[in-house]
Amino acid sequence: MILYICIDDTDNLESRGTGKLTALLIEELTKRHWGFAQPITRHQLFVHPDIAYTSHNSSMCFEFETKEYLVPAIIRLGGDFLERESAPGSDPGLCVAAFSRITHKEEVMNFGFRAKEEVLSKAEAYGLARLAGIHLSEHGGTGIGVIGSLAGVGLRMGGNDGRFRGKIEIEPAWTAITVASLIERTNIDEVLTLDGLRLPDRELILLGETVKPVLLNGRCVQLVYPTEKNGPGEPRWQTCTKSQVKMY
Repeated sequence: MILYICIDDTDNLESRGTGKLTALLIEELTKRHWGFAQPITRHQLFVHPDIAYTSHNSSMCFEFETKEYLVPAIIRLGGDFLERESAPGSDPGLCVAAFSRITHKEEVMNFGFRAKEEVLSKAEAYGLARLAGIHLSEHGGTGIGVIGSLAGVGLRMGGNDGRFRGKIEIEPAWTAITVASLIERTNIDEVLTLDGLRLPDRELILLGETVKPVLLNGRCVQLVYPTEKNGPGEPRWQTCTKSQVKMY
C-alpha cells in the first residue's frame, strides 16, 4: 500500500526546519522496518499576512510503501512524533492518505493548488479530509498545520508541484557529465529543458551552482537551461539555478 505522508508547521525561527523533522520521521518508520520511503518534496504554499507561518510557508511530503495493517500504527507514531519533536510555539499538522482509499482525488489535488493562492480554513481542510477518507490531525498550538499538510498531499499526488529536499552533490560545481551518468548516480528519472525537451543519455550537461530536481509528471526531473558554449564537445546545457527552481 502506498501512503502519502505530509507534515506542516512544526518549527520556529530557532528550531530545526520541517524538512529535517520529516527526514527524522522517515528514520523512525524505516528503523522499525515498516516500509520504504521515497524522497521528500517541498511544496510552497501561499504567503499572506493572514496566514501564520515561520519563514516560507511550505509543507513536506513523501510517499511510503507499507503493509495495510501497519497504517494505524504509522498514524499513531506520526502523531506522537510531532507532539514530541515539534518546536515550542508551532502548530503542527499531520496528513496520512492511502492512495488506493482516497475518494474525491480531484478535489484533494485542487485543494493543494488553491492553498498556493488562497487563504483556506481548518474547517474546510477537515471537511475535505473526511469526505476523501484521509487522516488529518493536529498536534499542538492552533493546529493550523493541518491545512498545509492536506495541501501537500494533494500537490504531491498531482505530480506537478514541488522540489525535492536537499541538493545532490556528485561532482564539483561546473563539472560536465552525461545525462546517463547523472541518472545512474542519483534518484533523478530524466533531464528536461525548461521548454520540456527530454535530453538524450549521451548529452553533456554542466553541473551549475546546484543540482536540485523537481517533481514533474510524477517523476524526479532535473531541469536545465542553455549555456553559452557552442564548441565541439562542450556542454550546451546546465542545471537550473536556485532562483529558477523556486518556481516549482
